[in-house]
Amino acid sequence: MSTQRGSGPRRVTVAELREMKRRGEKIAVLTAYDYLFARLVDGAGVDVVLVGDSLGQVVLGLDTTLPVTLDDMIHHARAVRRGVERALLVVDLPFLTYQISREDALRNAGRVLQQTGAQAVKLEGGSPEIADTVAALVRAGIPVMGHLGFTPQSVHVTGVRVQGKGEEAAERMMAEARRLEQAGAFSLVLELVPGPLAAAVTQSVSIPTIGIGAGIGCDGQVLVLQDMLGLNTGFNPRFLRRYAEVGQAVTAGVGEFVRTVKDGEYPAPEHTFE
Repeated sequence: MSTQRGSGPRRVTVAELREMKRRGEKIAVLTAYDYLFARLVDGAGVDVVLVGDSLGQVVLGLDTTLPVTLDDMIHHARAVRRGVERALLVVDLPFLTYQISREDALRNAGRVLQQTGAQAVKLEGGSPEIADTVAALVRAGIPVMGHLGFTPQSVHVTGVRVQGKGEEAAERMMAEARRLEQAGAFSLVLELVPGPLAAAVTQSVSIPTIGIGAGIGCDGQVLVLQDMLGLNTGFNPRFLRRYAEVGQAVTAGVGEFVRTVKDGEYPAPEHTFE
C-alpha cells in the first residue's frame, strides 16, 4: 500500500496499536535520536519509535532529562522522521513544556507535530491537571501517550526507584491510568512498576501499556536503543537485556584503525591516488 510519502510500507497508526492489544499481539518500541539509527530500527520492524528526552543522557551527556529543551527534541525528531517509514513516531514533551498551562502544552505539542512530522507526543504524570492537559491536546487532534510509574522529569522528587509499591500507591496508579484513558491517551508507558501492578493496570484499561522495568504483563515493551545495543556501558539495571555488544565492536574497530594508521598499514599503497 502507499504511504503519505509515496510507495512503501503501511504506517503503524494509533488505532492499530489498540487493535494489537485486542488481538493480544505484543508491541515493540525503541528509542532513536538520529537518522541512521532510526532507519535501522524502523527497518528491523519495531512498531513505535520514540524520540525520548533520554537523549539528554545518552546523546548530550547530561545527568538528567531536565535540561533538555523543546528545540533539542524538535532537532532530533526531524532527523529521526527522515529515517522512519513504517513505525509510529512519538516525541517526548520535555520538562516545563506542558506543566505550566494547557495553552503552553497545546502550543508546544503543536510545534512538535508541525515541525517534525511526528504522529504523537508523550508526557509524564497522571494527576487531574495532567489529565486535563491530555484531554485538551486530544481535542486539538494531537495523539498523546501517557507515562506513569517512575517519571524521569520528577527524579528529584521520587528518586530512581520502583513506583506503586504498597496498597495506597498501587490504587493511586490504577486511578491515574484510568484517568489518562478517560482523557483520551492512546497508550501508557509504565516504568519501574511492580510486575503484578503493571499487569493489573494493563487488564483494567482498554489502551495499550508499554513496560520498561514493569514485567511481562504489559501489552508491549520499550528500551533505550543505546542501552540494549551495549553502547551505554555504564548503565546496567536489572530489567535491561543487551541484545548486542555494539560498544565493544566500536572500541575494537577504532582501536584497529588507530593501530593501522600508526603502523603505516593504512591506507594500503595500492589504494593511494597518484
